[in-house]
Amino acid sequence: MALKSGRKLQPSRSRRPQIFKNPKAAFALALIFVDALLVALIIAYVPYTKIDWDAYMSQVTGFLGGERDYTNLKGDTGPLVYPAGFLYIYSAIRFITGGEVYPAQILFGILYTINLSIVIFIYVKTEVLPWWALILLSLSKRVHSIFVLRLFNDCFAMTLLHAALATLLYQKWHLGLILFSGAVSIKMNVLLYAPPLLLLMLKAMNIYGVISALACAALVQILVGLPFLVSYPVAYISGAFNLGRVFIHFWSVNFKFIPEPVFVSKQFAISLLIAHLGLLAAFAHYKWCRHEGGLFNSGLKILKEEHIMTTLFAGNFIGIVCARSLHYQFYSCTNLEPCVPVDALMYELTPYSTSIACPYLLWRTHFPTLLRLILFVGVELCWNVYPSNIYSSALLLCLHLLILWGLWSAQSQYPYVEDELSTRKKEK
Repeated sequence: MALKSGRKLQPSRSRRPQIFKNPKAAFALALIFVDALLVALIIAYVPYTKIDWDAYMSQVTGFLGGERDYTNLKGDTGPLVYPAGFLYIYSAIRFITGGEVYPAQILFGILYTINLSIVIFIYVKTEVLPWWALILLSLSKRVHSIFVLRLFNDCFAMTLLHAALATLLYQKWHLGLILFSGAVSIKMNVLLYAPPLLLLMLKAMNIYGVISALACAALVQILVGLPFLVSYPVAYISGAFNLGRVFIHFWSVNFKFIPEPVFVSKQFAISLLIAHLGLLAAFAHYKWCRHEGGLFNSGLKILKEEHIMTTLFAGNFIGIVCARSLHYQFYSCTNLEPCVPVDALMYELTPYSTSIACPYLLWRTHFPTLLRLILFVGVELCWNVYPSNIYSSALLLCLHLLILWGLWSAQSQYPYVEDELSTRKKEK
């Protein structure tokens, strides 16, 4: 009996310190703790800069007052241009904080730590980066600013997006689509992940599974927008999903070197759209579906975690490269505000950040580590030139194109789990 009892105790002793046996997991926990302290110091000692907070509160006040016509929900920066999920989130923030900035900063600081934890979890689980490279996720000055010094709605949208990506690693496609749609309901720029996400779903599920997952995502949008859809549907759809926003050439970070008449022209818009769609098609056919024999061959197998994240991040990055306008305030743990034009219309589509996607993508290239770090620092420096100029914007585009070429020229890894396991068994 004593021997049996001892055998039962032995596994529990080995499981207890297991997390600390993984240097990457232990380093990740330490990184989250240190970054949380840094966020606390930023809130305490760095002055807050008001940009959109008053406008957010004005729009929320109108909503809480019973206004359901989107054309009448306005702030000092203009009319409301975000879906209804934004109103629910900031109504809750207003209730919790009383509309005061300082308690809101604390709330956003907690959100920053949650988001960083989710992103680090994704990186640790996919095992693409070496453990020491995880520190790159905490080095962006602008990411910290977006969360605790700007309080932008991008923070909530991207946290939900990253939660969706984490669930996809476990092949939870329906839950992932619900969270993804929740992120879209806060800010439309999350949609740039939609094309690669749809491709992955077609590879992992049958058509009925894809349709039901998409129906779940659609249901979220209907439920979130229901109070507005039943009262002023046209005003809501045209306001929350505005396809006609035109950004100012002066604030463009990536195409400042393009003359303004060309920048605002329909021809330039259509050229970027064609490049965007062409690159998506090329990567889908020759890279993401290479082992299936091309884009039009199905897989219906369990996808590897690295393949899921590489496809999603790379698909999003293609949108970055082809975006007509990347703007300063949206560079964060996710966001650059690109405008991918359709018939000269522009819409916000791209959540991207050097500190989030770039390290992952750089380690999916064949580049040496030194070049990866140089590219990371180069992109970060371009975003810290304010205002942008023809040199910084041209350099940023060149760096983006170099990273894209690195992804294209890198060897495509086998995307599925099942056949790889069976192959190993046969080899044994």
